Amino acid sequence: MSTQARKRMTDILLFIVTLLVAAIFFFPILFNLMSAFKSNAEIMRDALSFPTSLYLENFRYLLTETEFPRAILNSLILTVVSIVAQILVIPMAGYAIERRNARWTNLIFLYFLAGMMIPFQAYMIPLFKELRMLGLYGSLAGPIMVYVAGAVGFGCLLYTSFVKGIPKEIEEAAEIDGCNRYGIFWRIVFPLLGPVTASMVVLNGLGIWNDFLLPMLVLPSGEPKTLVVEIYRYIGEFSSRWDMIFAGTAISVVPVLIVFVSLQKYFVKGISSGATKG
Repeated sequence: MSTQARKRMTDILLFIVTLLVAAIFFFPILFNLMSAFKSNAEIMRDALSFPTSLYLENFRYLLTETEFPRAILNSLILTVVSIVAQILVIPMAGYAIERRNARWTNLIFLYFLAGMMIPFQAYMIPLFKELRMLGLYGSLAGPIMVYVAGAVGFGCLLYTSFVKGIPKEIEEAAEIDGCNRYGIFWRIVFPLLGPVTASMVVLNGLGIWNDFLLPMLVLPSGEPKTLVVEIYRYIGEFSSRWDMIFAGTAISVVPVLIVFVSLQKYFVKGISSGATKG
């Protein structure tokens, strides 16, 4: 077999493997969309069949007869406020650590990175006690503070790697023109951090939007929590409302897809730049 024929055979095999992997990843999405437009009886009768009609009662019931809209609002508040707070705090921390480059800043950086090695379950109970002592247990402010603090380690790792690739001469020129340190960062440096900021928005925003454990345990019982927790309420010990579960899951995916498609170009650029600079 010639080299060209062997190369073509390899390309065909890689293409087939890629199609199989894509089908494996796409099947859960297709199954969820099919089930979202079917009644619970139809799902139980034949889960793998296509819907016989465009059944919209699941969505109407969720959005008009339940607390699902309030849960969506809670998820939006948690995600948006947490991401905005992270963008206001973490880029400045990463910039200061990289530009200061002193022993004490390096120790702070190592301290932030050490926090990434401790799983949430290890400090979950002390964290809840601390939130209760601070009066943040049972409100949206508690999870927001936890999300911001939990993102500092990985966020600083991204931003310090990216700041290394920004020439210091740009900042020195701005300083000569009379710009103070905060002005240099927000007017000169921060706009150049767009790709890594988009990466952090996608990664952390997706994690906060889909988080289950923290809102389930911290937010008050008997009241609407977040979207994922509200979906979980339809899973019972002896029976489950699969029509509501699949319809709610379909609704929860829409904002994530919109954000990811909008920031995909910057997301890939930020991840690749953070991995190669340093």
